[in-house]
Amino acid sequence: MIARMWEIRASLSGFDELLAWVCDVAVPRVEVLPQHVSSEVFSSTDNRIVVISKWRHSPENLPAPPPKLIARAPHVWDFTPVDR
Repeated sequence: MIARMWEIRASLSGFDELLAWVCDVAVPRVEVLPQHVSSEVFSSTDNRIVVISKWRHSPENLPAPPPKLIARAPHVWDFTPVDR
């Protein structure tokens, strides 16, 4: 299992539109892939949106967001579970 964290900061005026794009366009595009297990979307008060998706193997990138809606490019990190 691989968990992928995708984080982006919206432009000051683009937060609502970017959140709608993430929920209605970006996440549904990866949810249909056979290696996809689940995805959750989170938002913060400082215009950030985070998607945490779980994959059986080979995580896929979310599509590129509309440039006019973002303050900077997305950051992506992959994590694997730790046995403890």
